[in-house]
Formats: sequence, structure tokens, C-alpha cells
Amino acid sequence: MKDGLGRTIEYLRISLTDRCNFRCIYCMPEEGVCSLPHDEILRIEEMAHVVCIAADLGIKSVRLTGGEPLVRKGVVDLVREIANTPGIENVSMTTNGVLLPKMADDLKRAGLSRVNISLDTLDPDQFKYITRRGELQQTLDGIEAALQAGFDPVKINAVTVRSLNQDFLEFAKLSIDRPLHVRFIEYMPVGDTSVDAGTGWGKEDVIPSEELFDIINERAAAAGLPALRPAGATKPLGWGPARYFEFPDALGTVGFISPLSRHFCSECNRLRVTADGKVRPCLFSDTEYDARAALREGDDAAVRDVLLTALGANPSGHGHQPLDLLDAQDLVMGHRAHALLGHAVDAAEIAAIRQRYAQIIDSATMRIFQVNPS
Repeated sequence: MKDGLGRTIEYLRISLTDRCNFRCIYCMPEEGVCSLPHDEILRIEEMAHVVCIAADLGIKSVRLTGGEPLVRKGVVDLVREIANTPGIENVSMTTNGVLLPKMADDLKRAGLSRVNISLDTLDPDQFKYITRRGELQQTLDGIEAALQAGFDPVKINAVTVRSLNQDFLEFAKLSIDRPLHVRFIEYMPVGDTSVDAGTGWGKEDVIPSEELFDIINERAAAAGLPALRPAGATKPLGWGPARYFEFPDALGTVGFISPLSRHFCSECNRLRVTADGKVRPCLFSDTEYDARAALREGDDAAVRDVLLTALGANPSGHGHQPLDLLDAQDLVMGHRAHALLGHAVDAAEIAAIRQRYAQIIDSATMRIFQVNPS
């Protein structure tokens, strides 16, 4: 199906839950966020039904996200139902990987074909610092479990932050001996990260993808490795904006996702459904449409209308959207503002937030971004 600007929309992302087994410093406070009430979250069968209606409209690919999707009870059954939905060609998931050693085989048998695993550092101590309660080995075991289960492709999502001093070459080298597709995502300093999000990261921590590409090649040359070249046959299946490269004869690839230095709104191909049944045409906007009420009334035509209305509202770009609308951490993970703040954000509160951040917002560079791209 086409949106109002002629872009083909055939990809649906569904957040299964606002809960997570990590407390990443760029996502939420250490004590967690105010979770949505249970009765506000879509039931598994409701999520499956949204996919069925969306498939009739032309959606072909579905990605399951969170929060952490694997903490959602019934996720394997949901994968199975979505995979068996006529018109759906691919079902994928973004996860922190911790539960994959226990669940990867069941998910694969149910019909999940692809996984993206979030991993921002290869240093165990730094991993604990970022996740607050995770162990690096758990995610590494999850990556291995994904490969052993036969998921193809297996992608690693790494947010690049200058002050973390990440070993980018070691990350890139993960792609050489195993069919792993490592993607570096530009960090987006949304809001007052130093004060409210507690990261201490700011605009100076953004590493443009072109600079990172040069850094990796310089370090590769110093280590006696060849330079990255545009990916050929190893380029993975995907529906997102990553640009892929490879080391010669490598089994995987190295990708770059550039939400700041290379906007990709013209390539948008997706709609998003939140865990509580709101349809978002654009992650960078607070605009959303309620499908839950129609689902619970059993009104398929109304659900279809909600999806089409959201499709028609898909903007040409997000450059006009002020990031000071919402708090940083929650948006980076794709949650809605009230999941963090504990209430819906009205116009008066938006104005207050904008005034509060007036001195630290650079609206030309600070934008909202989901660290679960495809």
C-alpha cells in the first residue's frame, strides 16, 4: 500500500510490552518506568488480529519489539500465528538476547526468521554500567543461540557514543568469521541526557557514520586488515536504512545507520503499533491513532480505517518535529511519553518542557530515534 507521498508501506513494527529485563541508562531510570496497566496492553490475540487486518492492506513484514519482547508471555504463540497469516512473508524481532538461549529454537520452529540483537559494548564492565543489571556473556550467549538456531540474518545493533570509547574494530571483526551483520547506529542526544537521563552524554558524543567508517578502516589498516568495501552477496535481507560494507571474504557485513548525518525519511516504509494499541505513522511525532477500542469492539472495518488514517498522516520528514516534546530515554526505545512520565502529555506540559530545555536544545540535530531499526 502507498502513503500520501507515494511511499510503499509494507512493514509493521509491533511493541509487545513496555517492560524490560534491563535498565539501560539511555532508556529508563534505574528504578524503571511507570508500566502501563495490564488491561491497557493489547492481548496476544489482539496483536495477531491487527496483523491479519494489516496484511489485507498490503503489510508483508512484521517486526516484534518492546521493551524486551521475550519477556511477554505468549510470544512464541504470537510468532506462530503471525507467521501463518496469509500475506505475511517475514517475521523478525529486536531483542537484548538474554532469553534467546532458552527460547531461540522454539521461536525458530514457530516461524521467526530473523533477529536483531542490541549490544553497545564488548567490555563486560561497561556492559554492566550501560544495562545496570545485565551481563555481557548473557547477550553473547544469545547471539550464539541465534546462530545455532539458524536465524538468518542475525544483526547486531550498536549505538556509537564517543565518550564510551568503544572498540569499533572489534565490533566490526565480529562479521569476519561468522555470518553476523554488525550495524553502527549514530547516537542521538535527545533532551537533557546529562541531567534527566543520567548518561552524561551530549551532542559532542555523536560520531557521524562517515567519521566512524574512517576510524574503522584506519584501525583495520594498523592491524594489518583490509579496508571495508561495499557489501556484495553477503548483504543481509532487511527493510531499513542501513548502508552495508564488508571485509573481503567475510561471512557477514558492517552496516551504518545515520539518523543525524543522513536522514532517510524518503525511504520510510513502516507503521508502528504500540503495546497499548496506538498506531504511529512516524516515531518522531507524537501523533497516534487508537486501534485498541475498535479491536475490542470487534469492528474490523474501524481498525482498518485507523490504519489507513495513520497511513495518510505519514509525514514527509521529521525535521520539523521538536525533540523537547518528550523525555529522552523512553523515546530512544520507542516508548510513548506517558509510559515514562506516568500520564499523557498535554499542551501545557509540552510548553513547560520546551521552556525548561530552551537553552540546551538544538532542534536541528537532536531528534527522537528508536534503537531497534530493522
